[in-house]
Amino acid sequence: QVQLVESGGGLVQAGGSLRLSCSASGRSFSAYAMGWFRQAPGKEREFVAGISVNGGVVYYGDSVKGRFTISRDNAKNTLYLQMTSLKPEDTAVYYCARDGTPYRAYVRFGVREYDYWGQGTQVTVSS
Repeated sequence: QVQLVESGGGLVQAGGSLRLSCSASGRSFSAYAMGWFRQAPGKEREFVAGISVNGGVVYYGDSVKGRFTISRDNAKNTLYLQMTSLKPEDTAVYYCARDGTPYRAYVRFGVREYDYWGQGTQVTVSS
């Protein structure tokens, strides 16, 4: 069984930064592409960023390009999301997720493409 646990969320002022982490259990972390998604109240869950199995391919949602950076440390079974220049519209619950197919060399963007999800961590950006 795979478990994903996010941490690092919190309250920050607009223009500030946060670093989210996602710790994965099990030995298969390095075999799967990973993604970050977010969901604001009353809105659908949306793709934020994704990273391929070895980190060589990354992709970002349009609203976070140039401000967020996704990375992974396969030796530590950990996924990261560095968020800078935060805006109030970034306020949401942030989830990490594992792609449903192993050894994928590219990133997929659909919620349904991911099979394991963390419990989420709240990020609140005040104006």
